[in-house]
Amino acid sequence: MLPLEGLTVIAVEQAVAAPYCSSRLADAGAHVIKIERPEGDFARGYDAAAKGQSSYFVWLNRGKESAVVDLATKEGRAELEKLIASADVLLQNLKPGSMDKLGFARERLRKDYPKLIICTISGYGDEGPYAHRKAYDLLIQAESGLASITGGPESASRVGMSIVDVATGATAHAAILEALIGRGRTGQGADIRISMFDVMADWLTVPLLNAEAGNPPKRLGLAHPSIAPYGVFTSKDGKDILISIQSEREWKKLCSDVLRQPDLPNDPRLCNGVERVKNRAYTDKIVADIFGSLTRDDLLEHLAAADIAFAEVNAMEDLSHHPHLRRIEVDTPNGKVSYPAPAAIFVGDERRYGAVPGIGDKRK
Repeated sequence: MLPLEGLTVIAVEQAVAAPYCSSRLADAGAHVIKIERPEGDFARGYDAAAKGQSSYFVWLNRGKESAVVDLATKEGRAELEKLIASADVLLQNLKPGSMDKLGFARERLRKDYPKLIICTISGYGDEGPYAHRKAYDLLIQAESGLASITGGPESASRVGMSIVDVATGATAHAAILEALIGRGRTGQGADIRISMFDVMADWLTVPLLNAEAGNPPKRLGLAHPSIAPYGVFTSKDGKDILISIQSEREWKKLCSDVLRQPDLPNDPRLCNGVERVKNRAYTDKIVADIFGSLTRDDLLEHLAAADIAFAEVNAMEDLSHHPHLRRIEVDTPNGKVSYPAPAAIFVGDERRYGAVPGIGDKRK
């Protein structure tokens, strides 16, 4: 028996953040009923990369039931009310105020259904000067300052995937599980409100505190603002390898076993992490010169033997064929699609993943 079997989740959701959350609840056995407009979640049309279907939708909607409900009609609202009345969790990420206008104010739902756990996802929350604003992933990346610390020295950059949406969905997932545990103890539901801006601000605590201390982070591409050497170096045959030196012990091992210069740590410009960061250009040049004299295979062999942390700088094509990649296969209206498995492994309890629904499909 899966841990959330017997629980019903009503997901009045669209796009990415809420569907990420509800897909994880579905993986754990919850009966997730996805409420869709007659034309379906607009995320169904984001792209056609998964056998002619949206990669976003196929990734984030497995194991759910699709219920077509026209909330613009009295009949549709009555149908949603009936579904909520028998649910354990109501998850929604419509435009702020939309559910209130439809007659589903959280205060009223809490009164009528005291065991119900309500989780609302929004861009900026219910209060404050930006509460009325529309918010999407890239907008929050910019507004929160995340884009300002991402990319290289020449310009700010978007994180290359929907980091705000996924972070918000993961936060909502954790909060709902906490509320379910709490309800098991008290019998009471919860009113959870999560804003994308708050999630990103929380995740940006370290660069924010450094900036407030007078040391604002610089954009360094694949280098690290407070550790050196920690970045990309190119082999003799043109392969990019990223190394991370976290301690003086590792620095000495790198110098002796890979760079073959065991006396380097005696140089006052390289004697500790603070000095290496202060003299980053000098530090990086020494490493780059040696790396540039060795082939990729030689470097990987030396780094592994020295127990230095490293990674190759891969592209999506490399990930597609990566020897460490775990995959799952899910049924979709257009056939089976294979993609990366969820990260959590429950030992001795292999998970099965439900089908991606077409518009109006019941859970199989």
